[in-house]
Amino acid sequence: MSNNSSRALTRTAAGNPVVRPISAADHLAFVRAQRSVSFLQTPAWGRVKTEWRSESLGWFDGPRLVGAGLVLHRPVPRLDRYTLAYLPEGPVIDWSSEIGAWLDPLAAYLKEHGAFAIRLGPPVVTDTWDATQIKDGIADPQIRRLTDMPGRWDDPVGARVSSQLKDAGWLPQNPLDGFGVGHPQFKYVLPLAGRTEDELLRGMNQQWRRNIKKSAKEGVEVTVSDGGPEDLKAFHDLYVHTAERDRFTPRPLSYFETMFTALRAEDPERIKIYLAHHQGDLVAATVMVRVGSHAVYSYGASATAKREVRGSNACQWAMIRDALAADCDVYDLRGITPTLDADDPHVGLVRFKVGTGGQAVRYVGEWDLPLRPMIYRAFDLYMRRRGH
Repeated sequence: MSNNSSRALTRTAAGNPVVRPISAADHLAFVRAQRSVSFLQTPAWGRVKTEWRSESLGWFDGPRLVGAGLVLHRPVPRLDRYTLAYLPEGPVIDWSSEIGAWLDPLAAYLKEHGAFAIRLGPPVVTDTWDATQIKDGIADPQIRRLTDMPGRWDDPVGARVSSQLKDAGWLPQNPLDGFGVGHPQFKYVLPLAGRTEDELLRGMNQQWRRNIKKSAKEGVEVTVSDGGPEDLKAFHDLYVHTAERDRFTPRPLSYFETMFTALRAEDPERIKIYLAHHQGDLVAATVMVRVGSHAVYSYGASATAKREVRGSNACQWAMIRDALAADCDVYDLRGITPTLDADDPHVGLVRFKVGTGGQAVRYVGEWDLPLRPMIYRAFDLYMRRRGH
């Protein structure tokens, strides 16, 4: 998983690496040299998040660039010269080594340049649970959460990173349900490395296999688009319909226009729309983002009518097959809540993702380091009052 990319980074000098700004071009070249990096740590993502100021930072061992991070700066209300410096799912450094050597120079640089706190989300896994375990957990009334069960696999790097962050004064920002202000701590992923399409199908539950077969039998056709104006509008209309039905607040079309323009400018293969049609009707649409060997199911939408033709499963299967063909190590279905309570409304999403086979993973989560404690406390109070 994303741990692999961080372990590829090495440092040879005896001292700490030096942190300084780098160009977007140097940042992108570094990202391309890694096996896998979160799309939230690409220079293009800074151009998507227009409400934040962004900068690319590099860690240097002598003349050699050995780490990189996209920093998003959020100003404090009424104190615009101070910012929260946020590195979502980053930075891209060697997390298996002594992390103080990497994070101390980062903190010094950001404090000097006006940050009142740093928030980061190390791309490091602590625990993994497989699909069978999760299915059994949902069926067991004694088990309410993923964390009530031991993981099938525990990563010592994750445990060490959590311990080192805590010892260095970083504060965990992980709410009980796994979804906070930032990005989810629990995700569902489908490992692809070394597997065939047939093996992936066999790993899915009967319902998923049946739905994929049914969509083909019903004549559902999935097309892949670069996100031109017509296709983007069709996706967005269906996404707004989905938001109204499922009661969430949709992002405006302009957000997706910015996202597609920025990510495609960086790499024409970075982002795609999958559109499932049945007899001329758009029944499902999804967005996939890929950086190196990591493919991400980013957004999904589905029509309320014609659910029986299983357009959503057809889109998912098309994305999984394309990720496999692109030599991806993992297909990432993004966030889940850690609930296994059969009565919890969130468990439906967990069940849907578990049907792919795959596994639930827990990351070390997001952590804050206050650099100016009084301003940090004021900001924290402001955010709590806003309900974020």
